[in-house]
Amino acid sequence: MKLDQEQLEELNVLLQFDLSNTQQGIKIHNDAEPNIINAVERLFNKGLVDKLDGGYLTSMGRIAAEHARALTNLINKS
Repeated sequence: MKLDQEQLEELNVLLQFDLSNTQQGIKIHNDAEPNIINAVERLFNKGLVDKLDGGYLTSMGRIAAEHARALTNLINKS
């Protein structure tokens, strides 16, 4: 199974969140790249973020972001 471009964009958005601070979200502005805006909208529709423009991770979103971060750390080890 390969990740498609949309899934990679969603993962990249999840990696933007600071997992050490649950009080800090992200804001995707309406002048951001359309692919990023669409990725955040998909994450919202999946219940991983609480706002269409990013906001905060939901509990399920936090788990997804933690897994994304862990996988990224594993494959980036040199």
